[in-house]
Amino acid sequence: MPSASLPPIAAADYIAGLAKGLAVLESFDTERQRLNATMAAERAGITRAAARRHLLTLAHLGYLETDGSHYWLAPKVLQLSGAYLASARLPRIVQPVLHRLAAQTGLSYSCVVREGREVVIVARSAVHEQGERLMAHGLHLGTRLPAHATSTGRVLLAALAPADLDEWLQTHDLPRLTAHTVTDMAALKAVLAEVRRLDYCVAQEEHELAIQALAVPLRDMQGNTVAALNVVTSSRRMTAASLHKDILPLLQEGARTLRPLI
Repeated sequence: MPSASLPPIAAADYIAGLAKGLAVLESFDTERQRLNATMAAERAGITRAAARRHLLTLAHLGYLETDGSHYWLAPKVLQLSGAYLASARLPRIVQPVLHRLAAQTGLSYSCVVREGREVVIVARSAVHEQGERLMAHGLHLGTRLPAHATSTGRVLLAALAPADLDEWLQTHDLPRLTAHTVTDMAALKAVLAEVRRLDYCVAQEEHELAIQALAVPLRDMQGNTVAALNVVTSSRRMTAASLHKDILPLLQEGARTLRPLI
């Protein structure tokens, strides 16, 4: 069943088959690009027989391709993300600001929202940083990253009401991604309290070594945090002091510019 944080639904209105099919589709990611029925069943939390039927159906509908044993995403899945990007207001509103920041600084910027235990990039303006490869799999629209170990995730978690944050911490684990990742619940709550006080977050090598990120909240006119704006760069290219001194004011100004438009 869906998480309690999602809108409630009557049992009679819940289509379990649709939910399972989407769970199978969501099983594919950058770490698991090709799945067989056994792997898909494990990742989706369903039986192998059910996973096999869903894989066959998704392949029949054109959302997956297969060699008869393994399955992988087909280009048709881009229709779903393309429809979102074409119709959603937030990516369209923030894109000009992200482009301006990237042109001004030569760094890569994103707009990120939270979904469950992860954050998702919904708008991005990237530049090629000479000699650098940011993140093992790269950053692009739709990239999902763990909320507890990222600057954007911490900004968005810090905006939660205390009861909602406690529920999130009880529901989601905190895997260690590098030696610097905060995995203790009490320690993370202290970090989030500091993020709330500062109204921004810097994450140093917590998701991946040699990578640092800075994020600020993006709020609407009612003061609700609807997303986070961030910059990601190599710690070899820019010091944390430079991020604070040179980039933080630009990100904060970008968020202020966008607020009346959200």
